[in-house]
Formats: sequence, C-alpha cells, structure tokens
Amino acid sequence: MTGLAINGRFVGQRFSGVQRFATEITAAWAALPDAPRPTLLLPAAAPNPPWPLPSERVGSRAGQLWEQAELPRALRNRFLVNLGNTAPLLAGRHQAVVIHDAGVFDTPESYSRAFRTWYRLLHHGLAWRGARILTVSEFSRGRIAHHLGLPPARIGVVGEGGEHILRDPADLSVLAQYGLEPRRYALNVGNRAAHKNLGGQGPAAALLAQRGLKLAAVGGGGAVFAGAEAAQGAAVIPLGRVSDAELRALYENALCLIFPSRYEGFGLPPMEAFNCGCPVIAAQAGSLPEVCGDAALWFDPAKPATLAAALTALLDTPTLAETLRQRGAAQAQRYTWRGGARALLRHLEASA
Repeated sequence: MTGLAINGRFVGQRFSGVQRFATEITAAWAALPDAPRPTLLLPAAAPNPPWPLPSERVGSRAGQLWEQAELPRALRNRFLVNLGNTAPLLAGRHQAVVIHDAGVFDTPESYSRAFRTWYRLLHHGLAWRGARILTVSEFSRGRIAHHLGLPPARIGVVGEGGEHILRDPADLSVLAQYGLEPRRYALNVGNRAAHKNLGGQGPAAALLAQRGLKLAAVGGGGAVFAGAEAAQGAAVIPLGRVSDAELRALYENALCLIFPSRYEGFGLPPMEAFNCGCPVIAAQAGSLPEVCGDAALWFDPAKPATLAAALTALLDTPTLAETLRQRGAAQAQRYTWRGGARALLRHLEASA
C-alpha cells in the first residue's frame, strides 16, 4: 500500500458524533499491531494528538480553507484518509472520505442553507473527481448512492462502535446534581436538529410524569443545525452537554434510553446504551433497525402514541428490561471500533 495520511482537521474540533468517529477509529487504527502507520496532517493551531502516530503541521490556516487549499499540497503522493464528511477536492481520486449520511439531501430542514448547499456541492464534487466514498451503515450507503448517482458497490461500509463509553469510570455525581434516582428516569441523548425529533417525546414525557418519573435530556445545538422544539413538561430535565464519565453513569442507571430520531446514518447513543446495559426504545427509522437489530423496542416516529405504548410495555413487563439488556450486550459485540478500523483498512487496501 502507498503511504497513508489522515486528515487531522477533526483534532481539536468541538466534539459531536463525527468527531467521535474520527477520534475512535484513529485510536483503534493506532492500536492495531499489524496495521500500516499513517501520518496525521494537522492544522498549525491544532492541539497535540494523543495517538502514537507520526504527525506533521501543515500550512497556517484552519477550517475549510486549510482543508481545501493547504492540505492537498502537503500530501506528497500519500493517499489521504478523511474521516469527517469533508475532503479536499484537489486530492481527487488519491483519497477516501467517510460521508456519514445523506442528511443534507434527505432532511434539509435540519441544516442551515449555507451548510447544506456546501455539503451537497462538495459531495457531488468528490464523487465526480473519483474519491473513494465510505460510510457507516448499509442504510447510508443506499441513500448516498441514490443522491450522488453512484452504484452502491462503489461505496464501502465502515461500522462504528460504542465501547468508548466504558473507558472512564462512571461519575455518579451527575445523578445527585440533577436529582435523578436509579431506574426512576428515562434518558434522551441527541442534539436539537430537526431530524432528532425531540418534540416527538411529548407523550412519553407525559406518561413518565404520571408515573412520578423523569426524562433526562442530554445534548445541545450547533451553528449548522436548524433546530426543533425539544420535549416539554414537568418531567423533563435538560442536562446539556455532559462528560463521558457522566454519560456512562446516566446510561447505567436509567430506566431506558429513548431515541426518537427519524433519521440516522448510524446512531451512536443506542450503541453506547447497549454497552452500558441500558434498555433502548428507538424509532423504527433510518439506520436504527440495521444497527439495533432485535435489541430495541420499536415505535413509529410518525405516531408519537406508539412511543408511549412501548414505554408502557417496558414499565409494566417485569422481565422485559433484562431481556433487552441481554440482547443489547450481544448486539454491542457486533459493532466495535477495532472492527471498524479493520474494515477501513480493508477498503483502503482495495483502493490502492
């Protein structure tokens, strides 16, 4: 295989699911004893990366200008691996890019006009210039192929993982901070983009209030997202952003994770929940049936009453939670960051 470089623009960026993927895949790649060693190409102001990989500081700019203008000049015949949806057009076919979903096409209401316009143009341009396209699920492969006019076989799939959530010990202080009692709250994890469907939790929040339970909502917004109304009511406790240690404690002590998103390219929170023994109630939409398999209770995101019905079943069926925990643990074994790194390397070898 030719020399490899990783686009390090994600290093130091504000953390979201895309940065989580890039960080964990890079760490898993670095830990593989028999894998080729890529060089991290970093913006000048990026923090020092934590992985035992060689790195180079490139150029003097940051952001899109760095990625499109300065990064490709630093490749020197190396094959570039881009893990976070974007890549330099000038690198042409000498690169692979992980496009996590086709949300800018399928759910345009979730993004600002400038963001979705740029991403649509960029993704079409990368496909036209011959970049190797990768994604994170079979669902996303089909949707990206449809919108970019590519045969699905040209798009490789690299799975994600959830075991990172077990890296730090659980920080139980978050429960006391917000007055949460073990098994007396449901959990929601997600930003306020429209497709996350946070407002669709209304009937579930009402049911929880009737039972004297809470709905703890983790997550924030972002400049690129067009927001949707979050769930409201006396039962809802907004927590904002939390640390991984706090999130682990929330998963491990929750009655369940409620994941109402009507569109996902993968769906990290359910996989994190599976790793923590947290039952999952999920919308039957996007990639979630593929990723969660038989380990979740399902509801129709177009019919909020079905969420309340699923939650009622969990509350009133004594053995159901344990069944879901066992299925979730089995499903978590199918998706690991080490497996994702192995899949990525197989696709890179095929591109060589």
